[in-house]
Amino acid sequence: MTITAKTDSQSISLWRRFTMWLDRENVLGSVFITPSLIILLLFVAYPFGVAIYLSFTDRVIGAAGGYNFIGIKNYIDLLNDEIFRQTALNTFNYTFVAVVFKLILGMLMALILNEVNVFKNFFRGALLLPWVIPTSLSTLIWLWMFDSQYSVFNWILLNLGIINEKIIWLGFPKTAMLSVQIINIWRGIPFFGISLLAGLQTIPQEMYEAAEIDGASAWHRFWKITMPFLRPVTIVTTLFSIITTFADFQIVYVLTRGGPVNSTHLFATLTHNVAILAGQLGQGAAISLFIFPVLVVVVILQLRSLQTEQ
Repeated sequence: MTITAKTDSQSISLWRRFTMWLDRENVLGSVFITPSLIILLLFVAYPFGVAIYLSFTDRVIGAAGGYNFIGIKNYIDLLNDEIFRQTALNTFNYTFVAVVFKLILGMLMALILNEVNVFKNFFRGALLLPWVIPTSLSTLIWLWMFDSQYSVFNWILLNLGIINEKIIWLGFPKTAMLSVQIINIWRGIPFFGISLLAGLQTIPQEMYEAAEIDGASAWHRFWKITMPFLRPVTIVTTLFSIITTFADFQIVYVLTRGGPVNSTHLFATLTHNVAILAGQLGQGAAISLFIFPVLVVVVILQLRSLQTEQ
């Protein structure tokens, strides 16, 4: 009995030491962050490291004799490739236009929803649908809407007398790029709208009332009160949108496959064609990594701006 009691006492003592050790802030924080860290290492860091390694090789799927380390040759070849240069321009054009319009229209959506008091939850939920619906599914619907023969846009424009003949939306470079940008803007507006609406809810109404008493117009209240308070939310939302838009794949792949004449190719779609369809893993990895320095610069500038504001 004495031995058993001592054993139980030692077990309790060890458990208390363990719980006291676990209660330390640095230890408990490490325990909670470990699962996320493992996931990041397995699904982000490891694939990223493999992509960097492959970009310095001439790895080709199914090639006999293995592969060789070729340094930065893939990157030099891409800079001399006309299709890649066109893809880079397409990606910057696609991202800049889409993000600017998503920000403007999302801000307008947030301001309107902030004033709506009747069925406000219904309207907020309904306006989130473009962002909630799977991208490939919604793009298939837009593919029908842009069809050269049965386009609903052509039907409306013809009946209004704006055009005299049907527009082949996906058959010309300018209209094809406009089409994929419209879809991206349509999908991204709700994300901006809801995010900015959350920021609007935190602005004290007393500031608006005081400004109105002082004779400030609605335009001045927007620029002097609303925008400064929304700047942190706007920076974070815009940063996230830039990253996701730069890496967009589904809209272009479903709608145009990068055509016509490579006019809608983005980094992601060109990487898919080169690495998966053509089997050139080394060059495909180099294409995908070209976007990384740009995103790093964008993140640094945005975060620095946010820290300055705070």
